[in-house]
Amino acid sequence: MKIASTIARYLLGVMFLVFGSNMFLNFIPMGPMPPGLAGQFTAALFAAHYFYVVGAIMVVAAILFLVNRFVGLGLTLLGPVLFNILVFHLLMNPSGIGMGAFATLLWLLVAWQHRTVFERLFAARLEE
Repeated sequence: MKIASTIARYLLGVMFLVFGSNMFLNFIPMGPMPPGLAGQFTAALFAAHYFYVVGAIMVVAAILFLVNRFVGLGLTLLGPVLFNILVFHLLMNPSGIGMGAFATLLWLLVAWQHRTVFERLFAARLEE
């Protein structure tokens, strides 16, 4: 399980370093905007420069994964990004959910290996 988690961590790191860097450098050409509400939503995110913030979070989390330092922080930063990717595709563009679902599975593998980081979040409060 440890080897699978390490591979998943490196895959997540490379994946989000590439796609996060692409937000700034545009080395992967983007196809046409998706039709309908998904396209309007994407256009609004670009117009507001919101994608730069998301790209920066993705790059920071990716670097943390690749250098194997503060992996819990990287998981915490990447969790909301993955959630929004999944919700976007579930509600507005279901055909593109594959990569987001794959990244979420990788995230879950890494999170399971580093579950001790999140123990206090899920601990019941004891009455004093």
